[in-house]
Amino acid sequence: MRKLMGYELRKLFGRRLTQAALLAAVLFSALFTVSTYQNKYASYGGRQASGGEAVALDKEVAARYAGELTDEKVRQMMDELAPKSGPQGLNAIYLYQNAMQSAVTARFSDMYGNWNGLRVAEVFGEEISIGYVDGWLSASRDMEKSFLFLSFAILIMLAPVYSGEYGGVDNLILASRYGRTKCASAKALAGILAAVLVTAGMLACNVGAAYLLYGREGLDCSILFAPLALTEGYIPFNITCGALLGYQALLSLTGAVCTAGVGLVLSAACRTPMIAVVASAAVHIVPTLLPVAESSPLFRLLALLPVYQMQFEALMSLGQLKAGMPYAVLALPVSAGILAVGYALSRRIFAAHEVA
Repeated sequence: MRKLMGYELRKLFGRRLTQAALLAAVLFSALFTVSTYQNKYASYGGRQASGGEAVALDKEVAARYAGELTDEKVRQMMDELAPKSGPQGLNAIYLYQNAMQSAVTARFSDMYGNWNGLRVAEVFGEEISIGYVDGWLSASRDMEKSFLFLSFAILIMLAPVYSGEYGGVDNLILASRYGRTKCASAKALAGILAAVLVTAGMLACNVGAAYLLYGREGLDCSILFAPLALTEGYIPFNITCGALLGYQALLSLTGAVCTAGVGLVLSAACRTPMIAVVASAAVHIVPTLLPVAESSPLFRLLALLPVYQMQFEALMSLGQLKAGMPYAVLALPVSAGILAVGYALSRRIFAAHEVA
């Protein structure tokens, strides 16, 4: 079985279309990362910076206020950071200068740049730790786009697993002693393993790049105290950036194996790889096109499907279970079920294929 899986893996990664799809996914991921980093902007104390200098300036400002967020610290930040506006001017909440200023004014400022009277307990309901989180949260959002693109690359990679044999090679495989058993199983297992490997590789590259660009600052800080652009409609409960990345890594992997399960079934059911790619992509993306509001109970079920696991933010934004765990952890049993059904059904369809 090990040799059969090795052979199938070489076939999967040896196809030029697979290589092109994976290379495109890597290039798009790099583009998202570099573009976000270069577009960083910060100003403080008369200094203006962009790119890496802006990241350094944001870290410098964050270091002044890092630690537990208190009412006294809020008032200090409002005095020192909040921009002032007026009746004829722009709303101070939307006047961006640096990440820490945006975070404090988004929650504690009125439109004129004055303290709105709210206290930390009223806004967050609990104690939180603050620091430089802009970098890791930006990296997390870039990874969402990267993994969504990668999911389509996985479908392209897996489309020929079974359907690629239907041009005549299936006669040889299914007529052999182990064609309907070990060979069929090796194909499915190799496809699943390939999906896990490419997702883990993409994850390692993205986390490594984020660490090089933004450092480790903020991993132990709350995601709630972030710039306005990173919090509107975002995850509503208190976890650290480190925990957020852990959940994202987990959901990216579960989303990959779910995608593999669906792709294998359609590869076995379709007559050609091209039809398998089109059918798999359609099934994968349809849930996002349905007219279902995020406030609908039905969305809580749709959000557990592979495409939303890869998107991550929509699933995590559904809040927590009564036990305090994110609702997103329900994706684990759903993924296990989809994977088991996909593995068994794809083998069954291929083994039942009639040979000439």
